[in-house]
Amino acid sequence: MIDRLHLPEFAPGSVWLVGAGPGDPGLLSVLALHALEHADAVVYDALVDPRILALARRGAEMDYAGKRGGRPSPRQPDISARLIRLAHDGLRVLRLKGGDPMVFGRGGEEALALAEAGVPFRIVPGITAGIGGLAYAGIPLTHRSINSAVTLVTGHPSDTSAEASPDTRDWAAIARGAPVLVLYMGLKHLGTIAARLIDAGRDPAEPVAIVSKATTAAQRVLIATLATAAAEAATQAIEPPAIVVVGAVARLGPVLDWFAPGEDVGWPAPG
Repeated sequence: MIDRLHLPEFAPGSVWLVGAGPGDPGLLSVLALHALEHADAVVYDALVDPRILALARRGAEMDYAGKRGGRPSPRQPDISARLIRLAHDGLRVLRLKGGDPMVFGRGGEEALALAEAGVPFRIVPGITAGIGGLAYAGIPLTHRSINSAVTLVTGHPSDTSAEASPDTRDWAAIARGAPVLVLYMGLKHLGTIAARLIDAGRDPAEPVAIVSKATTAAQRVLIATLATAAAEAATQAIEPPAIVVVGAVARLGPVLDWFAPGEDVGWPAPG
């Protein structure tokens, strides 16, 4: 089927910034698969599923550039410089990111660096965890009778700013902004975030869903309330990466739960 499509050339000396989705290889776009099949070098982050990496062209250089909170990680300027260097060497460079590269994925920073260096690039969107991860938990991002707006926010401070914790965010404005909030990288600071939202007027009994390792065989879903979510997540040892949704759509998860995480979704295990 992919051979019937007229796909763009992945030219030597260029970089494709590609979203790999939240985990399940079946959620890759056709362009993402095309890039994996033609890339000479794959620079990938920590959240890319190993089954996706196994789809790379045989002989491609595999270059890990993952960032994980609390662990030694490559600096963003060094990653951007690596992409530029590989492109200047005449390689087809695939920058592969979990989710969507332009949604809390530093894709904008890397694209700016490539543009400043005169390196041709293409941006290939991926399914972000705030949509795909919630869908695999049976939670719609919007529902006509519940919300017509949603706010996406990162719960993790930027390592390029002076923020030491999420306390410096305008949580009062965020609390008022939309009936549904989706928190990326918010598990570590969930207790603080929940307290700020409650102080700003959100109901302590408001439903919260935490989806851990979404779309993978290890997916876990915790349904709680804004007041209890952080403590319950700790008690149940919910692990990152996790997406958190605050709002009445979380109630639909147990009703629309369709995904059986233990099932083989049709892709062979790595190796």
